Parts: sequence; structure tokens; C-alpha cells
Amino acid sequence: MDIKIYENEKIREKLYYKKMKSGLKVYFMPKEGYTKQYAIFATDYGSIDNVFTPIGEKETVEVPEGIAHFLEHKLFEEPEQNIFDKFSRLGANVNAYTNFTQTAYLFSSTENFYENLALLVEFVQHPYFTDENVEKEKGIIAQEINMYRDNPNWRVFFNCLGAMYNENPVKIDIAGTVESIQNINKELLYKCYNTFYSPTNMVIFIVGDLSFDEIIKVIDESEKKDYKEVEKINRVFPEEPKEVREKFIEESMMTSSPLFYIGFKDTDNELEGEKRVRKNFITNFILDMLFGSSSVFYNDMYEEGLIDSSFGAYYTGKKSYGHSLIVGESKNPKEVYNRIMLLFEKEITSILLEEDFNRIKKKSMGEFLMGLNSVEFIANTFISLYFDDFLLIDYLDILESIKYKDVVERFNNHFTKDNSVLSIINPLR
Repeated sequence: MDIKIYENEKIREKLYYKKMKSGLKVYFMPKEGYTKQYAIFATDYGSIDNVFTPIGEKETVEVPEGIAHFLEHKLFEEPEQNIFDKFSRLGANVNAYTNFTQTAYLFSSTENFYENLALLVEFVQHPYFTDENVEKEKGIIAQEINMYRDNPNWRVFFNCLGAMYNENPVKIDIAGTVESIQNINKELLYKCYNTFYSPTNMVIFIVGDLSFDEIIKVIDESEKKDYKEVEKINRVFPEEPKEVREKFIEESMMTSSPLFYIGFKDTDNELEGEKRVRKNFITNFILDMLFGSSSVFYNDMYEEGLIDSSFGAYYTGKKSYGHSLIVGESKNPKEVYNRIMLLFEKEITSILLEEDFNRIKKKSMGEFLMGLNSVEFIANTFISLYFDDFLLIDYLDILESIKYKDVVERFNNHFTKDNSVLSIINPLR
């Protein structure tokens, strides 16, 4: 077998890789002595991929918002038996998720792993869409959309994205709208499936005390054989201005106290692979240094009663978008925003201390090493990084390479008043 082995002696882990004849990539991290096994079958396809050139066609099409999420739901449908029941009988927990940039199907088990793996590969590769089951699903997903629309935490988040982005589809709810899903039919689902669920656009990652030879044998026997190979999918994203759409958005809903999201829109989103992952790490270092639970800002604001333990911050950057979010509950969200802006006006070296950087860098490295004891952490982190063209096995090396000057430089480029927005959900009066 044409198997490649990646090894990192620092973390004492190995990663096995094989590309199947179909173009499907398979990765495996052995964990000797572990009773739990975990597998993810994922595709580089998310809710923002709504304009593309379908396989076998020359013209681009625009499909309804929410179709990637709808497709994920429909793949669990079979003519006779329920997929969840099949996994349950084999002692496995199966699940799936769709986010902005990927869709994944996964299971964890402590027994019958290879039977569960065969089932995972088979059900993901055999869609069953009919006019009837598509219509039925619309009602189910409409209920889900309405449920989230009534959720203040969900609304304050998407209102923030809507304020930051003018054109980018990341501002659209992953499930779409009640109106958009009415335009989904089985023909469109097959069009999206045949394009984005091509093996060349997918990856399987497995972790546990298992045999890679047996894994490859099961996948080879379970794989569908009649695939058209897709070299590269032509995805089209709208031109996104650097400016935010609106600085402030406010709404009232059923909530006990005001909720807020403060967003900082990124403009340099063309980076790929190691450079993109590195930027993610550096920006999250900054946010932890400034707003983490051990920061001066957090403790001062907490003592004043302006924030509570729900306060936090994180950065996410993907293929066509990037933003930092500072979130929480407060009796006065506008004051929290103003205090953050005042903080950013201070001398950088007085708020971004090198000793804090060294402490947070060590903490991040420690958290990653601890995470390597969890098959869930390993698998989900692997998939997230893989579609950024980066392998988990190199994670610690990137963390180690980040220097204090990288943090200072990134701060100057990203955290400005011009690229900031404030989203608030107030309690109903």
C-alpha cells in the first residue's frame, strides 16, 4: 500500500495517510490502549458555498441559502431503515454538523468499529432524495430556523455578522431562511451533492487503537466506485468591501439582561495554509492577553459589575472572511465597547505585555498537549485545520514559532475603530 507516515517526536504522535483510488484522502492517528474510537467523514463544503460551477457544467449557478445544511439532514434518510438505529445497534453514537465552510459526519464507539466505519462510508455515499422526503424536511428545518431566530444569543451573533459584512455569505444563517429553503428540490440537492461530495473534495480522519490496514480495507470495500473525478471546484464569492456595513445594530428580545457582540472585521483573508493558521493563533493570543479571565481589563470590568463570567473573545479566519468577536452580557454594553476602544488607544507595549504573551503561549501549548488525550479534540481539530491546508501534527511547532513581535504587529493591523461593530440585544421593556 502507498502509505505515508508523518511523525512528530515532540508530541510523540504519528499520522498515517493514504489517498484512495477515488481521490478520497484517509488519515489515521493511532492511540494504543484507548478504548474509544472516533471517525469523521468530512467535505470541504459549507453554507457560504452557494455560487459555484456544478460538476459536468460550464455555467455557474446560485443555489438557495441553507442548502448545505439541508443536504446534511437529508443524507440520514434511507428508503427503509433509520441510520441512527443502525449505528445504535452497533453501539455507536452518530452525529453530523454543517458550518460556514465544511460539513462533517462522525461517530464514536468502543466496539464494532470497522462495521460502523463501513456504515458511515456507505450512508454518506448513497444519497436518497425524493420529492416527498424533500418537502417533508422543509417543515422540519423551518421549525429549526424559527427556533434559532427566537434565540437571543443566535440573533446577537448573526446581527453582528450582518453589521460587519456587506456581501459575504457568512452573514447568512447556516440553515438559510424559511423562504430560501422553499426553493430547494431534489434536483438541486443532487447537483450540490455530486459536486461537493466528490471523494476528491473529502477526507476521512480516524483516531483510536486500530489497524490502518484494516481501515483501508473497509473503506476500499465500502466506497462507491462510479465517481466522476473533480479536479477543483470553481466557487464564486462576492467582492467584499473593506468597510463594515454598519457600526451599530440593536434589537429587543426576551432576555434577562442585555447581550452584546463586538466585532472586528479582518481585511487580509487571502492567506492559506500555515500562514492562515498562524494568523488565527496570533490573533487569539492577543484576545486572550487583553480579555482573558486573568487579564487586567477583565478583572477591572468584572469588579465594576460591567461584565460577568460570560465575557470572552475569539478570532476565526477562513477562506473568504475573518473576524474577532468580543462577547458577553452587560447592563451597559455601550460602555463596555467604549472601554475597549479606550484600551486600544493606549501604548501597545503597556497593554500587550511580553510576560503575558509568554504565559499565554505556554498555556496554549499545554492545552494542546492535554487535548491530545481526547479523541474528540484530536478529530475535530484535525478536520478544522485540514481544510485550511494544515496538518494537526504540526500544531505545536507553529505555536512554538510565534514571537512577541508577531503579536504587536498583528494588533496594529487588525484592531481599529474603523473596522469595529457593536451588536446588542436588549431585554423587552
